[in-house]
Amino acid sequence: MFRPLPAFIGLRYAGAQRHSEDSAGLVSFISGLSMVGLILGVALMIVVMSVMNGFDRELRERILGIMPHATIYNSAPDIDWPALRDQLAADPEVVAAAEVWQVNALARKGREVTPLLVQGVNPGTIVEVSNIGEFLDPEAFAALADSTEAGVILGRGIAEKLGIEEGEHLSLIVPNSDSDDGGRRAARLAGFKVTDIFHSGTALDHSLALVSWSQAQALAGGSGGAGIQLRLQEMLQANWIMRRLLGDLPAQDFYGSDWSSTHGNLYQAIQMSRNLVGLLVLLIIAIAAFNVVSTLVMVVIDKHSDIAILRTMGASTREILLTFVSQGALVGLVGAVVGGLLGVLGSLTVTDLVAGLESAFGIQFLKSDVYPVDYLPSELQWPDVALVVGAGFLLSLLATLYPALQASRVQPAAALRNEQ
Repeated sequence: MFRPLPAFIGLRYAGAQRHSEDSAGLVSFISGLSMVGLILGVALMIVVMSVMNGFDRELRERILGIMPHATIYNSAPDIDWPALRDQLAADPEVVAAAEVWQVNALARKGREVTPLLVQGVNPGTIVEVSNIGEFLDPEAFAALADSTEAGVILGRGIAEKLGIEEGEHLSLIVPNSDSDDGGRRAARLAGFKVTDIFHSGTALDHSLALVSWSQAQALAGGSGGAGIQLRLQEMLQANWIMRRLLGDLPAQDFYGSDWSSTHGNLYQAIQMSRNLVGLLVLLIIAIAAFNVVSTLVMVVIDKHSDIAILRTMGASTREILLTFVSQGALVGLVGAVVGGLLGVLGSLTVTDLVAGLESAFGIQFLKSDVYPVDYLPSELQWPDVALVVGAGFLLSLLATLYPALQASRVQPAAALRNEQ
């Protein structure tokens, strides 16, 4: 069978090192360390990138799945909100629209008090804008519309802070605020029955409560806080689309906000963390790859006589160069491929592994009142795997050039004279 001479000799050198003694044994040990370092670096980078992809996905699909992409407000009391909702929903850039009444309030149960954002919603339209229904009992919204008793839906984090369960009662308090005539409005207080408790696994569990539109309007005193929530075709274009929609409205008192003003810092932090961590892990891969340099330098020193004999038998400079490039390429290829396989396996199992550790030791590594979500998400993307494996192999290949050039410059006469 035809075998290219440089590749055949390079692979023989790589395979024979572990069976030799003295200095070659040290070379084999260093070569093994280089390969292990490259494997761990590649695997770690794939897992890290998958976790960052997971956080990015959870922000887009879970947090911004519950919260709107943009909201348009107006404090005027005579706005026809259903008509405005239909007008905005007809825009081709808008997927869905729903009216909302937002009130910043305090929830109290006994001596426990916690701040929260109360949203008054229309059960018929909120499910088109938000996926909050995925985390609720099917009858939860119907219970909000029950006129016999005011109901509220709480996030689990709020319920745990207050020590309250479904079916119990709490008080919602709207603090004093300035009125339109420059005076002060008295604080408003109303009692509510907890009809359901949702757990989205995000920071919204600690800040969001839902009531009916009429209850939120009464809690707010009928002034301010009303608006239209929008779900848009292009999330990243939310600010531009919102400004265009505001410009198309006839009145001048409309104003708005988009997700970048509420969760933009989180999105930027995720992207920055991904870039910084990726850079650090890439440096780890580079260090492991360039350990190949020390390995091959020692191989060149150990194989001086072999190189000299090959040169006297007619091996060209190019063939000697390719011999040691082949040996280093084998280390890089094995390290990058094995590391890639371990990284894929780690990315697919890291979420369940962390959840298992949390369950086994009774601890929680991520809490949604500190982090965006209360579990470690992961999303494997094959282009990332190809990029990391390719970068690891390419760095290893580049690291072989210097020692391979040194090997190709060995003078046969001098090498053989030194062996005597």
